[in-house]
Formats: sequence, C-alpha cells, structure tokens
Amino acid sequence: MITVLNDIMLKNFIIVFSISFIISCNTSSTTLDKVLNKNIYELQKVLKNKEKHELQILLTQIKRDDSGKAVFKENTFQLDEGRYFYPASTAKLPIAILSLQKLNELRLNGLQISGDTPFFITDKNGKILVKRDSTHLQGILTINHLIKKVFLDSDDNAYNYLFDFLGTDYINKELIQRGLSKTRLYHKFLFGSDNINTWGYTFLSENQKIIYHQPSISALVDLKPNNLEGKLKGIGHIKSKKLVFEPMNFERKNRISIRNLEGILKRIIFPEAFTEKELFNLTKADYKFLRYWMSRTTLESNYPNYNDGKHWDSYCKFFIYGDKKGAMIPEIRIFNKVGQAYGTVTDVAYIKDEKNKIEFLLTATILVNENMIYNDDIYEYDEIGIPFLAALGRGVHEEIIKSTFD
Repeated sequence: MITVLNDIMLKNFIIVFSISFIISCNTSSTTLDKVLNKNIYELQKVLKNKEKHELQILLTQIKRDDSGKAVFKENTFQLDEGRYFYPASTAKLPIAILSLQKLNELRLNGLQISGDTPFFITDKNGKILVKRDSTHLQGILTINHLIKKVFLDSDDNAYNYLFDFLGTDYINKELIQRGLSKTRLYHKFLFGSDNINTWGYTFLSENQKIIYHQPSISALVDLKPNNLEGKLKGIGHIKSKKLVFEPMNFERKNRISIRNLEGILKRIIFPEAFTEKELFNLTKADYKFLRYWMSRTTLESNYPNYNDGKHWDSYCKFFIYGDKKGAMIPEIRIFNKVGQAYGTVTDVAYIKDEKNKIEFLLTATILVNENMIYNDDIYEYDEIGIPFLAALGRGVHEEIIKSTFD
C-alpha cells in the first residue's frame, strides 16, 4: 500500500514539475511584452481595448557586434500587414526621400540642378500658382527647404509641392521596385485636388534662366483600390458638411504597412542592411541631409523659424516627449516622422541615446475615435493617442537601458 502511494505521489510530482517546467519555459517575454505589462495608466487604458484602438507596434532592438555592425531583433504587438490604417503624414517620409532621388536622376542627365535650386509652380495651363516661400531666408521655393518643413512642422503644402514634383506613377513604381509593395500613395493633402494631373515645375539659375521645365504630368497607371480588412471605418462620416450614417471608405486613401514604414526609415539610417536594389538612389550628402533634419526638434531651425509661441521642441516627436512641451534631452536624438489624421496617430522613429549608448527603431499606430464618426475633427489625440505613444516610447527606452539580447 505504501509503495502504491509512493508511486502515485512520485507520478504527481513528475506531472507538476513537468507542467511548471513547461510554463517557466513559455513565460520568457520580449522587451515589448515587459513594457506593455507595466502598470502605466496611459498604456493600460489603451490595452484594455486594444482591438478597438487598432493598435499595431513594431519594436526593433539594435546592438552592435565587435566590428560595429548593427544586429536587429524584432518585437511585435498585434502587427497585421493585411489590416488598413490611415498613415496620414508619415506618407511625407517617402515623398521627401524620392524628391532627392529625382534630383539626382536629373543631374545624371546633365542638368545643373540641386536641392537649393529655386523653382516656381504653375497649373496645367501655365498660370503661376506658387513662386515664393516667406519662410526661406531668400523667400524662394526649393526642394531642400520643403523637406525641412516636412520634418520640422509636417507642413501639408510642402508635401503637396513635392508630391506633384514626382507624380503618382513615379512614386509608386519606385516604391515597388525597392520592395515596398505594401505601400501605395494616391493623393496630396489638399481637398478636391487633382491627383491625376500634376502641376508644372520650372527651375531657375541664379540669373533667372530656365534650367529645367517639367510640364504637367498625367498619370498613366490607374491605381487599384486598397482591398484590405479595415478599409471601411466607423458608423458614419461627414460629407459635404452633412453626417452620413455609413462607414467611411479608405480604399483610395494612402496606405503604408507598419513594416514598410519602418523599412523606409531603416533604409535611410541603416543602408548597409539592404541590397543595392532595395535602396533609394541617394548620395552621401542626401543621407546626411535627411538624417540631420528628421532628427531636429521644431525649435532648432532658424529658416524656417517656428519660435512663434505656437510650436515647441517635441511638436513633431510623439515617442517619449509627445505629452510634454518642455525642452527635450539633447543626449537623446529622435529621427522620425509622425502622422495624425482621421483619428489615427502614428510615429516611426529611430531613437539614439548617446549617454546610455542604446539605439532602437520603434513604429506604432493607434486609432482614437470614440464616437466612430469620421471627418468630424472630434478625436482623442491629446487625451489618449499621443500620451500612449509618449508612454510607450519612455517605457521602451527605460527597458532597453537595462536589457540585452543575444
């Protein structure tokens, strides 16, 4: 009898031990898991309704090997490349990059043109639409100055001028050729704009002679609509100032998946991690220019100058600092592009902390539209969206300081 009892107890012990061992083996959590499990109000408020907020997060940890080469490790949360979210102004990132690429292509054709060459914009009939930019030291329009405004202030007009310099055929062909197949850019940020026919562009020399004239370009490719889960959003939307009780259809709105968004930024920060075919055609000076201006705070620029009392250091930096309006810590540089529209808040960033010798890539998107009505300008950006991204950035930064990965 005693022997039988001992056998039973031994078997039970083995079973319990085995279960405990399995559990202990499966409870290893990623850096991102540890952050999201923290009792931080701004995080938990969203995580309680993570599906409702259409939350997606991609964290890429970075460490350097003995040769200084970057080694990457991904952490994800609810990442779904087949689910649509509106990228808003993050679409300005590839447009800025492609504008520099196109200038390089024009130079290869023998044109004496640069990012600082002045130009003016005409409609398809040749009427001048834009010739001056009061925020430029010399009051002129240049590609470089528009790119600065894209990063410092997320300027819509700057994006629109760059978008039509490229045209939709060029934009989408170049993105696909670089392996960014889950990105499709349809439109400018201008209500009622013609996204099929571009404006005309005329670049001038110092003595006002025409260097290059690009007439209006008509798109030849009919972009197929987004056929993605989540393209229909909400219970209603505002159309022609009236509430329509139907979901808003985003099938012909700009689209960038989370991985593509990180991939675009990663190509600028870590070009060595990609094949030549995957890279944009940029010069060393282009890389330096892009990295410099995407890492500046809004108040670090003299031209354009945003010291008007309406802007602050973290105006376009949502991670870590988004919910604060004080000075940012100079040892932490954030190379990023934010987006905010239709209740969706997104940030894609490379964050480098010189003091603690850490670096990481962080991309996240969150929907904050409590009433589920779109285009009514009633969204919880300041109450939920930006505080979540700020807390997420701080949490990841703090966790990476004390963590390592193999």
